[in-house]
Amino acid sequence: MTVTAPEMAGRPIMGQWWRDLTFVHWRVAPEVVAPFMPPGTRPDVHDGSSWVGLVPFRMVGAGAARGPGLPWVGTFPETNVRLYSVDEQGRRGVVFLTLEASRLAFVLGARGVFALPYTWARMRVTEADGVITYSSRRRWPGPRDASTHVVVRPGEPLPPGDPLAEFLTARWGLHTRAFGRTLYLRNRHETWPLLTAELLTLDDRLVAACGLPGTAVRPPDSVLFSRGVRTEFGPPVDARTPLAT
Repeated sequence: MTVTAPEMAGRPIMGQWWRDLTFVHWRVAPEVVAPFMPPGTRPDVHDGSSWVGLVPFRMVGAGAARGPGLPWVGTFPETNVRLYSVDEQGRRGVVFLTLEASRLAFVLGARGVFALPYTWARMRVTEADGVITYSSRRRWPGPRDASTHVVVRPGEPLPPGDPLAEFLTARWGLHTRAFGRTLYLRNRHETWPLLTAELLTLDDRLVAACGLPGTAVRPPDSVLFSRGVRTEFGPPVDARTPLAT
């Protein structure tokens, strides 16, 4: 595990800002999330546990890596539910169970091009008096009661070298099943500027809708916050193929 991104083979194809992110995480047994892993991957483990993440944030300026972000279409609230994976080549990544987004055009494009599980949702992110509120309710496809409401107060900078924080955030790619293959999309960005965070409210039905009932009804084991980073994605490759470094 490295806190800085490895060199990316090939030219990046996408760029975007991730802003005002809250990372809410729960410990789970690896066997609980193993059925969700794409073929050729397995749950990644820290301190004997795998982890389920609920991550609301603002996507800003998504578009081609070397050009300007798409106007309007490329900026929207997003919330994802994610797991932590490692493939047979030893590459660590994330596996998304859902990516809720408020821009239908972006949802349709991401589903069609990369087969990512984007869904269309009614969403809002607000900030007042040092408190950030994220709200989301699924619109399409169902279930329409898949929703989440998160309220946090960001705190102080997190000192570097926290092993759990690095495990949960220093992820330089994603694994996804698309068109009969398990793909790996590498990304790169600066080291996360992480803060502690106080969770004031959590009312979540999204994690359960992803097939993990009983997870988000208990207090989370980790809550972090970041004002964000700009990230770039490389082209997808077959996860069985070693990447040049």
